[in-house]
Amino acid sequence: MTKLSVNINKLATLRNARGHNRPDILQAARDIERFGAEGITVHPRPDERHIRYQDVRDLKHIVTTELNVEGNPTPDFVALCREVRPEQVTLVPDAPDAITSNAGWDVVTHQQFLREVVAELKSFGCRVSIFLDPDVNLVEAAASTGTDRIELYTEAYTVHYLADREAAVAPYRATAARAGQLGLGVNAGHDLDLDNLAWLHQQLPELAEVSIGHALVCDALYLGLENTVQLYRRQLKA
Repeated sequence: MTKLSVNINKLATLRNARGHNRPDILQAARDIERFGAEGITVHPRPDERHIRYQDVRDLKHIVTTELNVEGNPTPDFVALCREVRPEQVTLVPDAPDAITSNAGWDVVTHQQFLREVVAELKSFGCRVSIFLDPDVNLVEAAASTGTDRIELYTEAYTVHYLADREAAVAPYRATAARAGQLGLGVNAGHDLDLDNLAWLHQQLPELAEVSIGHALVCDALYLGLENTVQLYRRQLKA
């Protein structure tokens, strides 16, 4: 069954707005796991505008499911992963000033760099996933880096879902199928929500994990956090 990993960056944004510890990020992670999530995702950025490096260190001690740490593999990020050794590291090519992730890796151009980074992270005992656009032509280059998984960048799917969900999912279906043929696991994330998640799940039998944060936290404002986590898990059983 596809696992739900909840990205808690937005909770950290709310905490940082007041400079105190409300909401308590560690307690939120504990509760989200208790409510049924199978993982916690964080994406620390250099300016620490939401998740801080210390949060990642602290979360490692309390997360009992799976800690997924996303980020651009700068020296500081790799050093954090060496220290924390999360269960999964997701490599994302975002610029320091990016509001949110907005593209997958050009795995052809950066193949040698990614190969070296993947090997280093795997030496720490981490499973590695590479953030990738839905392009079947990129999958073989991704596989050659030694990565364990790819994470499909799903913004294009979510943008076109309402107009034509079959056309929207088609490149994702093809990319996931090719990844499966090459022995790669498949994750997905970005702008997935209660409206579009179930269809993606139904169409991608290779899907091992989804990472969802912004939409889930927004829904929780109206529906409650426990109920929302369970509603998202229900979409992965549809």
